[in-house]
Amino acid sequence: MKLLRYGPRGQEKPGILDQDGAIRALPADLGDIAGDLLSPEGLAKIAALDVSTLPKVDGAPRIGPCVTRTGKFICIGLNYSDHAAESNMALPAEPVVFGKWTSAIQGPNDDVEIPRGSEKTDWEVELGVVIGTPGRHIAKKDALSHVAGYCVVHDVSERALQLERGGTWDKGKGCDTFGPIGPWLVTADEVGDPQKLGLWLEVDGHRYQDGTTANMIFDVATIVSYLSDFCTLEAGDIISTGTPKGVGLGQKPPVYLRAGQTVRLGIDGLGEQTQTMVAAA
Repeated sequence: MKLLRYGPRGQEKPGILDQDGAIRALPADLGDIAGDLLSPEGLAKIAALDVSTLPKVDGAPRIGPCVTRTGKFICIGLNYSDHAAESNMALPAEPVVFGKWTSAIQGPNDDVEIPRGSEKTDWEVELGVVIGTPGRHIAKKDALSHVAGYCVVHDVSERALQLERGGTWDKGKGCDTFGPIGPWLVTADEVGDPQKLGLWLEVDGHRYQDGTTANMIFDVATIVSYLSDFCTLEAGDIISTGTPKGVGLGQKPPVYLRAGQTVRLGIDGLGEQTQTMVAAA
């Protein structure tokens, strides 16, 4: 199933794509795409619906973040060997973990703000993992059963704030608008093996990133299990799993985003995002 949320910012409603790609409104009594609805039982309720009988949503509404009420937005750095090399960083012995603030989350096609004074805003296409079944100390063999589904994440990054201002990476990763997710939450049963997905990103029509999740250093099951040793993973938590080579920092010379540019990115079976870069007020 491809689940989504549509409508004006802050007023999104839950929906599902039908077999023709049209948006159908989910029944209001199911609630939003969050919490218990992401559990196996909640997803089973949606799967039992006859989608063709649900009201069709007219027009082309704004698409919002595909999940809501996210408690944690956890990111994994340097998880592709080619990206670590282009960043001149050693391969990690354990997953590199940092966080995005949940205030960075926005719809997949909303404008991305370049922070005041920024000259090094960068792009990163990533596979997002959405937790459905909470857990702590999850065994690797059980990890994927805790996943509700997957989505496209744009891990927008301000490199000066991330790497040149001291402290952790978080300050360059969590700026407002730096976490577009969606367009859809594609349920795990439809995705199958998350290590067989192509992912790509273009800036103004030039393709910079073109990779595959098969090249992750730490696969999704390893990441979910690893993180669960440090905190309880809860329904609606998002894990962004790293990016392949081709980021702006890795170009020679480096290339960074400017106001007015258009970024397109996507992952096989999970849809595409398109954003216009704008200067923050």
